Amino acid sequence: MGFKLFLLFEKFLMILPKSLRKKFFFSIASLAYFVSKKHRTIVKQNLDFAFDGKLDAKEKKDITQYAFKNLALNFFHALELRHMTQQELQKRVTIKNIEAVQRVHAEGRAVVYIASHYSSWEFGTASVGAFIEPIIAVYKKMKNQAYEDWLLEARDKFGNISMEKTNVVKPLIRNLKKGIACGILIDTNINPKEGLIVEFMGKSIRQTYTPAYLARKLNVAIIPVSIQTDDEENFILSIFDEIPVEKTQNESEDIQKATQLQADWLTKLITDEPKFWFWLHRRWKNDHPEIYKNT
Repeated sequence: MGFKLFLLFEKFLMILPKSLRKKFFFSIASLAYFVSKKHRTIVKQNLDFAFDGKLDAKEKKDITQYAFKNLALNFFHALELRHMTQQELQKRVTIKNIEAVQRVHAEGRAVVYIASHYSSWEFGTASVGAFIEPIIAVYKKMKNQAYEDWLLEARDKFGNISMEKTNVVKPLIRNLKKGIACGILIDTNINPKEGLIVEFMGKSIRQTYTPAYLARKLNVAIIPVSIQTDDEENFILSIFDEIPVEKTQNESEDIQKATQLQADWLTKLITDEPKFWFWLHRRWKNDHPEIYKNT
C-alpha cells in the first residue's frame, strides 16, 4: 500500500513543472540537513579523517550541505530517467574523451568501467549505457524490493542490465568474453574477503579488486568514468584513459598495483572537487571504525 502511494505521488510530481519538482527535492534536502544530526556528524567525521582536520568550518559546512543536496538530486534524476527519452538525456550530457573507449574497442577488447558515488551517478550510469555502450551495472541489493525494482527500471531504461553483486564474478567473465562491458563502483564498503588494502585519500582501506582481477584474467580494459556539473542542469561525462594492468609472474602483485592505481584516480577526483562525493556514507567503518565512535 505504501509503495502504491509513492507511485501516485510520483505521478503528481511529474505533472508539476520541472522547476517545482527540483525545488521540492532541494527543500527535502535542506530539511534533512537540519534534522539529521547523525548524518551531519558522519560527514564531519569523514572530512576530518580524509583531510586530516585541515578544512575550516565553512568548507565543511558547505560540503555537508551539498552532500544532502546531491543525494536529493540523484533521487530526482532517477525519477526523471523513468520519464525521459534518450534524446532528452542527450541534450543534458556532454561526453568527454570517448576516444579512450574507442581505442580499446579498436583492439577488440571489452571494458570494465569503474565509477563512484560522485555527483550525478544516476545520470552517469544511464549515459554510459545510452551513448557509449550498454553495460552490466553491478549493484548492492537493497532492503526494499519494491523501491529496488523502481530504481533499476530507471537505471536500465537505456540498455543497461543491473546485476546484483552476490556471486557476480562468473557472469561478468562470461559476458566480458562476449564483448559486453560492465560497470563496478569502487567506493563502497565491502566484505574483507572481497578487498585489498590500498591507500585512499592517504588512508588505508579495503577496496574491491574485481576490476583488476577481470582485466588481468581477460585482457580487458579498466576505464574510469565520472560525471560533474556546474549548474545542476547540464553535465559532463568524463571518460578517463585506461588504467594499466601488468601481467607478470606475480599475479597478486599485479592486481594490487592496478587496484591502487584505481584508488589513486578516485583520490585525485575527490581532492580536486570534494563536494561531489557521497560523504554521507561511512566509507571507513570497516577499517577505521574508531572515527565513527560518536555515531
